[in-house]
Amino acid sequence: MPGSGKSVVSRIISSILNAEVVSMGDVVREEAIRRGIPQDTVSMIKFAEELRRNYGKDVIAKMTLRHIKRRGLTGIVIIDGIRSLNEVKVFSDYGKVVIVAVHASPKTRYERLRSRGRKDDPRSWDEFKIRDDKELRFGIGNVIALADVMIVNEGKSLEDLRSEVEFKIKEAFSHVDNQDRSGS
Repeated sequence: MPGSGKSVVSRIISSILNAEVVSMGDVVREEAIRRGIPQDTVSMIKFAEELRRNYGKDVIAKMTLRHIKRRGLTGIVIIDGIRSLNEVKVFSDYGKVVIVAVHASPKTRYERLRSRGRKDDPRSWDEFKIRDDKELRFGIGNVIALADVMIVNEGKSLEDLRSEVEFKIKEAFSHVDNQDRSGS
């Protein structure tokens, strides 16, 4: 969910696996800028909904995959911001996927978003709740429920978070490597 710490965890995983991070939100923001869409919360939510309504529930994943290919990224790529199982399928059709869910309480996430200062961050608790409801309607709850790795990012130092992420990612990727060797 927004403000859970996905970007921080993505950067940690990137440093562990020596991999690039691609943010689906950045891909959407770049497209919005290209189309002259304002960068506030309401406009960005509307734009993401419009993209999905007009081009399918997996459109942002397809846009992200094109972005990855344009950049010539190969090997492991960390994709920050998957919102639905439709999007997971796009990436699964392209390669192996390990889903990492990052959780934090609504209160913690709201405070993080308020202090982050991005134009599309909510300015009030009501805006925050509206954004959460939209995210849940996109299907993010299903992705979280089916995650291969769960990180709870609440009340931890960055060092403790990094230790937990490193342990869980190494464990998850050892299972992926073992599956590769067994033909699964």
